[in-house]
Order: sequence, then C-alpha cells, then structure tokens
Amino acid sequence: MRLNPLGRTGIKVTEACLGTMTFGQQNSEAEGHAIMDAALAAGINFLDVAETYPVPPIEKTQGASERIIGTWIKARRNRDKVVIATKVVGRATHFGYLRDAGGETRPNRRQIHEAVEKSLKRLQTDYIDLYQLHFPDRPMKTFGVPAAVAPAPDEVSIEETLAAFGELVAQGKIRAVGVSNESAWGAMRYVMASEARGLPRIASIQNAYSLLARSFEMALAEVAIREDVGLLAYSPLAQGYLTGKYQGGALPQGSRKQLFDRLQRYENPGTEAIIDKYVALARKHGLSPGAMSLAYARKKPFMTSLIFGATSLAQLEENLAAFALDLPEEVTAGIDAIHRERPNPAL
Repeated sequence: MRLNPLGRTGIKVTEACLGTMTFGQQNSEAEGHAIMDAALAAGINFLDVAETYPVPPIEKTQGASERIIGTWIKARRNRDKVVIATKVVGRATHFGYLRDAGGETRPNRRQIHEAVEKSLKRLQTDYIDLYQLHFPDRPMKTFGVPAAVAPAPDEVSIEETLAAFGELVAQGKIRAVGVSNESAWGAMRYVMASEARGLPRIASIQNAYSLLARSFEMALAEVAIREDVGLLAYSPLAQGYLTGKYQGGALPQGSRKQLFDRLQRYENPGTEAIIDKYVALARKHGLSPGAMSLAYARKKPFMTSLIFGATSLAQLEENLAAFALDLPEEVTAGIDAIHRERPNPAL
C-alpha cells in the first residue's frame, strides 16, 4: 500500500482510506471493528468520518460512526497506527441537533470549537489528525445539488473559519486542516488566507471523484498539484453504481439504494447507458468493474487517497484488489473514450 504525503504537513497517508459512514447504521459496532481490523492488517492507515455520520444523517444515530472508531482505538490501543480524519458541518438549517444551542449550523469560531470537543470525546482521543470543513458556509453547488452562488450577506468568512482551526492546531487538538465539497475559488482563498495571515495551510480537498464525476480535473486539479493540496476522493465507485450491482434496475438486498434510495446523483438521464459501457469495458478485459474504477482513479497525479466504504469483509477485499492493479493502456484509453462521449454525467 503506497503512502502519500498529506499536503505539506509531514503526515503520510495510505492511497486507500476506509470510509466509515456505514458504522452505526448499516454496520454494528462489532462489524465496524472487524472491518477496521482487516483494513489495518491490509496496510491501510487512514480512516475518514464526520460528526454527522452514519449516513443518512439523523439525530438518533448521529455520532455513532465516531463512537465506533473510538471504542476500537481504545480496545486495540492503536491510536498511533492510524490517521483519523473527521469533519465539521458548514451552513445548514437541518442539523440543529448537533449544537447545544440548536439552530442553524455555521463554521464560526464557537461552533467549530464545540464540534471538535464533541468529536474528540466520541473518538476517545486527545487529537484529530485531519479536521475538515464538510461543506462551505457560502451558497454553492454541493453533493450534486445545484444552488445559487450569489454571496450571502452574513457569510462566515474563510478567514474566521481558518483562524478557529488555527487555534485548535495551537492547542494540539488537531494536526492538520482540510476542506470538502469545495471549489477552486474557495480552495485558493484558503491558501491565500493562510499565507497572508500565518494561519494553517489546508492539506487536502475531499470532493467526489469517479469515472462518472471527473469535474475535479477541470480547475481543482491544478490547485491540488501546484499548491500541494491533494484530493481525498469520496464516492470513487459512484456509491456502488460503478460495480455494476444496480444494472438493469437490480436492487440488491441491504444495498444503500435499497435501504435509503438516496443515490439520485447517479441516476441522471443517460447515466445508466454510460455505466453499462464502463462495466462492459471492464468485463471485456477480465476485470472487476469496481477494481477498474478504483485503479484508474488512484493513478491521477492530484490523488492523495481514495475513500471507499465496505459493509462486509468481502467488499473490503474486493476494493483492496484494485491497489495492486495497473491498468493496461488499452483499458485507460477505453475509459477516456467513454468519458469523451458523455463527460461527467453525475456532476
């Protein structure tokens, strides 16, 4: 398992990152522990979580994913073996239960400090390796949902958010900071603010990236490479669509689509036909469609780590196989030809 630098922090993370957003909803505590044991044994040192997880986020289960990681590191006494990344939410009206005062969530100083303390308690640790803003305070397109981009009159400034992160770095409660669901403009504003004010430099951008959603390549890739702010790619399997398991309207029992029906981002008109072409390409060359998708993404020069979940040990093993796979040029050329035919159908 290859180790990549996390920005300019000096922290090294594996090119595979275990996403834990199923822990506490689709997976029990015991299952979560077993999956993390297997991931660590396979060489993965990187875990991703958020204060809102598991997904779908609801008040009843909120924080369970962090708690399961916490009981695992306490039981295994392996805190020094793993890099833990978690997130604080941005502006939202539906997450009032996250804060003691209720109401709208905002990435301001008070709320960030409160969120960190709660995450530290659930994780049973005294520091977080990578603390990320889950989504911006300002209006913008996130999670594939269109939104206006006109500035809001009461936006929490990037400088205020970054200054709050800086206080927590100084206190030793977080080691590094990052952003998520961010634009090229936003990422550069964070870099500029850190340089102008002596604040922590963002180390990573956690955005969606898959064969169906390659928009990161348009502008953010240049930021990532030139500014050493690499991509932590979430949904590299397009929430399971690129494995082929939903082909032809299939609805596997226990799948996220069957349980929650929240995958509309990957159901745009014409997307199904493109998925079929990627699956057919993989099978033509004797490859697992999911492994082909991961193997293609991991070679991108802006990629720091691919975040994937696993609800079973079998899924974990299947995903890990991609990290020993070098795609033949014929396969990568086929992928790019399909992409040119219908670029980014799942933006």
